[in-house]
Amino acid sequence: MKDSVDRHIEYWRHELAGYDALAEAIAGRIQLLARHMEKPKKDSLAEHGVQLWEFQTLKNLRRRGQPYEATPGELATALGMSPAAMTKRLDALERSGYVVREHDTQDRRKVTVRLTVAGMRTWARTVDDQGLVERRLVGALTLTEQDQLADLLRKMMLVAEQNDRT
Repeated sequence: MKDSVDRHIEYWRHELAGYDALAEAIAGRIQLLARHMEKPKKDSLAEHGVQLWEFQTLKNLRRRGQPYEATPGELATALGMSPAAMTKRLDALERSGYVVREHDTQDRRKVTVRLTVAGMRTWARTVDDQGLVERRLVGALTLTEQDQLADLLRKMMLVAEQNDRT
């Protein structure tokens, strides 16, 4: 059975000299699968009144463990954002009651962002739905295939992350 990437490759194979159909098949499927996961994830979050960027920020704070806090700079770096964009995001999250910003008692210049009870509840009620979207796609593979794919994608990620550092 052919998918949309197969049809894409059939067209370009005849149009471009030196076309690397195998690289395109892999990269194209990774990109399209990411899109196929993003829409249902966004839709699921919207049912809870949460936007993807809110979920990502709450998740980042939650994964840090108790007391679920970080500096705005740490969050900006972790989420690949500029400090100005992070400030705007934190303003909105604070208005929603999901986070609080507090100045350090020893150094007033240092600000800490902490997940609130409301932020934790919001993250908790949405995280299961996010995992369900992922499991629907991954469930097409056997457990052995899932392990193999995870290992292969890890190899690719290590190359990508190494390239980011250079």
